[in-house]
Amino acid sequence: MTLWIGFRRGAAREFGRLAGGEIEVCEGDMFAGATPTGERVALGAVAIDLPCRPSKMIALWNNFHAAREKNNLDHPEAPLLFVKPPNTYAPSGAEIAIPACAGRAIFEAELGIVIGRAARDVAEADAPAHIFGYTCVNDVTSLPILNADASFKQWTRSKGLDGFGPFGPVIATGLDPASLVIRAIVDGVERQNFPAADMMFSAAQLVAMISRGMTLEPGDIISCGTSLGAGTIKHGATVEIAIDEIGVLTNRFTLEGT
Repeated sequence: MTLWIGFRRGAAREFGRLAGGEIEVCEGDMFAGATPTGERVALGAVAIDLPCRPSKMIALWNNFHAAREKNNLDHPEAPLLFVKPPNTYAPSGAEIAIPACAGRAIFEAELGIVIGRAARDVAEADAPAHIFGYTCVNDVTSLPILNADASFKQWTRSKGLDGFGPFGPVIATGLDPASLVIRAIVDGVERQNFPAADMMFSAAQLVAMISRGMTLEPGDIISCGTSLGAGTIKHGATVEIAIDEIGVLTNRFTLEGT
């Protein structure tokens, strides 16, 4: 297993392999031939940045059996998708200001699939070869905006506000996604704990089905949806999305302007 991390020293954006609290600095393309520079730097000596910069983050709704059964939802025939735009991205450690227009915002702990090779119309059997690794995602949502219009759910607006798609702190490669457990901890209290094995569509199925007619580029993220326990983010709360084999995505949330 390799942990890839993005970091900053001053204005420069860099990346490398994380092991034992130390980063092996790399150059080139993380997804196609990263090369160690020979330099090593302590994790505590840099600022954590996004581990990659997706052209798009595709996220799922109703992808877990437990949540579907509790909410009496139908089993979808294909993944139910929406897109979170790049303005939502925030790294672990960033403080996220919730806009006043958002009203009640909720956290949603999710597993993120990171694409490593361009994928379009790929077969399920071939899909794992297009997956680079996995990361932690918090799919933050404004419930008032989502439900403001009875005729149309405002998926993009409610989930597309600045900072509403933090992910990281690393991308972990060489994992079996079905073995992972996703947790959300709010101010030290565990609020979500569910297995990725409960997904209705596996990682390979998601890549194959989403790539039908839509090109997935290296660095793109598929956020696999959440399960039971998603809840309100109080202003001043610290939310952690934890997957043991990957790490902990940590963000403090405040009310914008305070």
